[in-house]
Amino acid sequence: MTAGAGQGITIAVARETAPGERRVAATPETCKKLAALGAQVRVQRGAGFTAGFTDEAYAGAGAQLVDDATAALDNADVVLCVQPPAASVLAQLKPGAALVGMLAPQADAARAAAIESRGVLAFPLERLPRTTRAQAMDILSSQAGMAGYKATLIAAQLAPRFFPMLTTAAGTIRPSKVLIVGAGVAGLQAIATAKRLGAQVEGFDVRPETREQIESLGGKFLDLGVSAAGEGGYARQLTDEERALQQQRLAEHLKTVDVIVCTAAVPGRPAPKIVTAAMVAGMKPGSVIVDLAAETGGNCELTRPGETIGSDNGVVVAGPLDLASMGAVHASEMYARNLLNFASLFVKDGALAFDWNDELLAKTVWPRPPDSSGVAA
Repeated sequence: MTAGAGQGITIAVARETAPGERRVAATPETCKKLAALGAQVRVQRGAGFTAGFTDEAYAGAGAQLVDDATAALDNADVVLCVQPPAASVLAQLKPGAALVGMLAPQADAARAAAIESRGVLAFPLERLPRTTRAQAMDILSSQAGMAGYKATLIAAQLAPRFFPMLTTAAGTIRPSKVLIVGAGVAGLQAIATAKRLGAQVEGFDVRPETREQIESLGGKFLDLGVSAAGEGGYARQLTDEERALQQQRLAEHLKTVDVIVCTAAVPGRPAPKIVTAAMVAGMKPGSVIVDLAAETGGNCELTRPGETIGSDNGVVVAGPLDLASMGAVHASEMYARNLLNFASLFVKDGALAFDWNDELLAKTVWPRPPDSSGVAA
């Protein structure tokens, strides 16, 4: 399907409106590169302000500045966003327009209905296939890296102790013992950050093949003697007996831990519960848990999304939200490059050219690829 041939297309970026969201979907750098693809980039004034990008920088990159979101989105061929637009905003989009961002259409019935009824080509990049070719477009990885970094810094701030070992006139301070639960992108960044801060770091994951990655960052792999190794590199489901043994050994180990950073998440599903209330009750007073998975329910039973609470035995449990947004400058730079690389798949010489034989487009578009007429099949 090709659209806009010979006329040039408009790519729009409006200011994000979700509470606490500081990121922006395009930076002056990516605006310049989008323009090189033959597109006119239209940016709402102030869209990049909270991420450290001025209107003057966008104008200098060739973007057209407009005063409000309605003007930005009017008749746009492509809309780039961070958080999903409200259903009322989706209703303003041009039929056939491409919408690219973290959209989670299945999470909101009104949003899904607005996308379908308007005939918008939605590309929720959280659906992007995890292939080598897609790495430069992988928003989950780029944003998880910032989230893991920030979660570790929050843990260091909340902990009533130093992370590194110190030799002082008042005696030697032993290093904090930090356990990172989950060794995905966020967990590995958390391990690296805690190690740089001087802590004694352990990493735990149900996939034994993560041992090498954890150890390459200076962490120690926490082996509880239960392996969830399955076929094709995926973890298998533990039996009830295996899970009980794992929980028992983890509970015993947590009695010696000063800080836990939880990062285990499954896209599109509630976060697995790994740290139980009973485990927290067995931890030392003054211990800290930072639950990066709070947005999807948390890995800890006591986590309250968006809150920092104290347990009955003096353990602090934090469930911070919008962690990637806390590092808005670099998070936006990475995210905007992800979107630029994805848009490059279908923005060709100032026109929209969708190749539905390309699995990155066909498997990401929601709800399904259009047929040859451009109508959803």
